[in-house]
Amino acid sequence: MAAPTTALPASGSGFSHLLAVEDSFPLDASLPLQRSLDYCAELEAGHIIFLPSSPDLISQEDRDLLLGRRQSSSAIHKNIAYRPAEDRITGLDASEARETDELRRIMRGFSQHSAEFLSRFLIPYAGKWKLDYASYRPIEEKGRSARVHARNDLLHFDSFPTRPTNGARILRFFVNINPTESRIWLTSQTFEAFGPRFALAGNLLASVGGNSVTRGLRQAARTLKLPFGRRPLYDEFMHRCHNAMKEDAAFQDQAPKSRWEFPPNSAWMVFTDCVSHAVLSGQYALEQTFMIPQSALVKREKSPLRILQKIAGYPLTL
Repeated sequence: MAAPTTALPASGSGFSHLLAVEDSFPLDASLPLQRSLDYCAELEAGHIIFLPSSPDLISQEDRDLLLGRRQSSSAIHKNIAYRPAEDRITGLDASEARETDELRRIMRGFSQHSAEFLSRFLIPYAGKWKLDYASYRPIEEKGRSARVHARNDLLHFDSFPTRPTNGARILRFFVNINPTESRIWLTSQTFEAFGPRFALAGNLLASVGGNSVTRGLRQAARTLKLPFGRRPLYDEFMHRCHNAMKEDAAFQDQAPKSRWEFPPNSAWMVFTDCVSHAVLSGQYALEQTFMIPQSALVKREKSPLRILQKIAGYPLTL
């Protein structure tokens, strides 16, 4: 079971907690609706749903194939992404083309089985989400070299610079397939607690939105389908927040933190747009991302979009 330890006090409201679900879940079994609604509400409030034993989403043979690549391929040095809408693998060199079909088959199966499982576990979202990328993360996170904005070991809220969400929420489902080592996370304040202060500090939200003239120009650009109007203000703010958090060394050092260990063969799900998180260590994880529209949420007032629009007083989406 994931063991919480505290780096600095991080208890009470405004901080993420972990809800362990001890049941076993066959892929073809559905939760009672009320229980599913309760889990959705916990997730949307910024908490982590933890499964000590992962559902059977990938065969042992395929796990062994993924783990075996650590000694046989240079692809160990990068994440491998699967794009379900295109049935395409990225993250491999041209020299590794022979492995593409095998990896696509494995990642396609993981993506499909993850969606099948969550459609019965998080019933309100089923059929309403957009299935985003799946990934295999074979690199040891501890000591991983990356530019500041790309570092996973710094607290942040997720924002995709090249894939705007336009207010949809980012739900991520993880499975630790490492046979011996846990994956270690830190979490701190939720967006509901942290986001408004950040938005108001230095009038940042206003600087993103601009004045009424600027907003009018953006609307006209969107109508004319010009590039200036294509990126929603919501995504612009979330991307600035993501970068500013990682750049702030004092915040990274002093923010209250909770530490979580996700053991081998465990799984967990979390809205990473509202849970400030960092990955300290871990190797060999699978992940599937889901974009959950506002219309599917059970606690819309908890979403970063609703929180920011209440402050701004005008729409932040297209």
